[in-house]
Amino acid sequence: MTTKTVFTTGEAAKICKVSQQTIIRCFDNGSLKGFRVPGSKFRRIPREQLYLFMKDNGIPTDALESGKKKLLIVDDDQDLVELMKDGFERDGRFDIRTANNGFDAGMGVKEFRPDLVVLDVMLPDINGKEVCQRVRSDPALDMVKILCISGMVEHNKVDALRAAGANDFMQKPFAIDDLVLRSCDLLEMERKVTN
Repeated sequence: MTTKTVFTTGEAAKICKVSQQTIIRCFDNGSLKGFRVPGSKFRRIPREQLYLFMKDNGIPTDALESGKKKLLIVDDDQDLVELMKDGFERDGRFDIRTANNGFDAGMGVKEFRPDLVVLDVMLPDINGKEVCQRVRSDPALDMVKILCISGMVEHNKVDALRAAGANDFMQKPFAIDDLVLRSCDLLEMERKVTN
């Protein structure tokens, strides 16, 4: 995505993590500059205009700059956090931040606006279900995917997590490579072929 110079309203919406309607409204009211494809009603936004729009509205521009997916890893087990971080760094397509408790996770989601949160369900200060509910209660975070991880096995608890807004669940212990693959699938990224 880093080489693109012109974006559709849908692509711009994904990069800004807002709805396509929001981008169209901003385009139509002139706060987001662009052009219409001659002979059609399609709108196109040049890269530099999208960048200025993001800057003007306080939207983090790193998604536009790096083309990497933003990942927030939340777990109170620092060793596991490091292992997961290493796995995603090896993939090379992620901009990674970490948090060790629910409070930092909440702040991280609001400020960093990740594409994906890998969330431990059993945090010291809050449970994962509540974090899911808080993320899902904010329409600005609709695009955020949540992958819950836990050592618990009760199916009704997993169902409750999904009902609260989790997109996927993995049981600990798991292979880090499997976690990266599941994350790529959730984000509709191509799986990297490992030798």
